[in-house]
Amino acid sequence: MGGIIFLAPYPMDYLDKFYDRAISWAVTFGPKLLVAIIVLFVGVWLIRVFNRWIRRFFSKKEIDPSLKSFFQNLLAIALQVTLIITIMGILGIQMTMFAALIAAFGVAAGLALSGTMQNFASGVLIILLKPYRVGDNIVAQGQQGTVSSIQLFYTVVTTFDNKTVIIPNSKLSNEVIINLSREGKRRMDIELKFPYSVDFNKVKEQILNSISSIENVSNDPPPRIGINSLEPDSYKLILNVWTTAHGYEDTRLALQEKLMNDFKNSELKLPGMEEKTI
Repeated sequence: MGGIIFLAPYPMDYLDKFYDRAISWAVTFGPKLLVAIIVLFVGVWLIRVFNRWIRRFFSKKEIDPSLKSFFQNLLAIALQVTLIITIMGILGIQMTMFAALIAAFGVAAGLALSGTMQNFASGVLIILLKPYRVGDNIVAQGQQGTVSSIQLFYTVVTTFDNKTVIIPNSKLSNEVIINLSREGKRRMDIELKFPYSVDFNKVKEQILNSISSIENVSNDPPPRIGINSLEPDSYKLILNVWTTAHGYEDTRLALQEKLMNDFKNSELKLPGMEEKTI
């Protein structure tokens, strides 16, 4: 009984086909790969040279350190992405799929990070417009303290009782900020109450003597003392003095202590200081 006999290809046939395809690939793709490698090394070297030049350029300009670092990183990333896209184009890799993936990723990231990007944009505005600087005393979002750091996404405030408060920049760019130290000076208001039996002119003289011994109290503008309100049994006196913004609380405590002790040791008594006899 006759039959058909199938002969398996000789192993050398596979090797010949492999070599033929390898040579064809090397001839077709090899020059592109070689050019891509050369472009990669040259591009990396050029990016490093450009980054050094950018750092020297920014160091000569009066630009906020946070914004300077941001621009340097942004330019470096943009150049690296451009280099990768160029190499992919040299190798003949189709960009349609990558473009679609990047677009989809960008939309998803934009939706997920909308709040973060808002903080980022607000951080850039704060760095450019400078409503406050590092070292300023501010009141914002119910917090009062010293600005210790301004980042692109948030601002760090150290309160006067040494708590660290991190505030998103979007809250600071859209809400009221009170800068307590920007003008360099602050006015201090102290109210005192005296009975009508106490002569106002003597009180005024006593207060001016007390103020003269307190450091950080400015004479420009000069202290102002006046009657703030009249009550049935007494009058209220208001004292306005100017002091440096930094150290305001220390000056306020020192002045109040000085006033209390001076009135206590004089014939002029604050309410409640009068000696009572039984």
